[in-house]
Amino acid sequence: PFDLTLAQLAGFLLAALLITLAPGPDNLSVLSLGIARGRRAGIGFGTGCALGCLTHTLWASLGVSAALAASPAAFAALRMAGAAYLCWLGWQALRAGGKERRIDAATTAGVDTTPLAVHLRRGFIANAINPKVALFFLAFLPQFVATGSPHATAQSVVLGTLFAVQTMLVFGLIGWFAGHIGGWLRRSEGADRWMNRATGLLFIGLGLRLATETH
Repeated sequence: PFDLTLAQLAGFLLAALLITLAPGPDNLSVLSLGIARGRRAGIGFGTGCALGCLTHTLWASLGVSAALAASPAAFAALRMAGAAYLCWLGWQALRAGGKERRIDAATTAGVDTTPLAVHLRRGFIANAINPKVALFFLAFLPQFVATGSPHATAQSVVLGTLFAVQTMLVFGLIGWFAGHIGGWLRRSEGADRWMNRATGLLFIGLGLRLATETH
């Protein structure tokens, strides 16, 4: 489609899959939430992160990411906003304890009571306002776009959409398996509280790391 060859698509999807599977803030967040809050939380947050990739695709295609990279002030402002949001998510997890989840007596698996839309929104925002992800898409997508093609922008949109779709699938699987592991761990009394604390500390750590990283 749009002059993209099968070799380009195959190479892109392989690279995208390897990048998505590599340990990073997003998949660690999905894994942690899935264990602490159940499958719905992990899959929902992961799906939100994947949808956030569409935002970065649009930004890269329209030149917004390039403008962001060229403006240290704008980059720093967005970076601090992203860091603050991650820390806020961590604080919410620390406060939650086991309040937003109940245990199914029949399966001993955790049942998250937070609406799915909330997890989707949190994952989307966490990814969409992360300037590091914006710079990644700015550098990554052009490597697979045909140089000089009149459909370069369309190719970027197609590739970015494919990246989001495969991310959704990978993160969905991570969230599903993490929820299964979490259900087994939650058989222990008091595990809820400790897993929420671990998740909260992870998000706060990711937020502080983003805040202290340089352009």
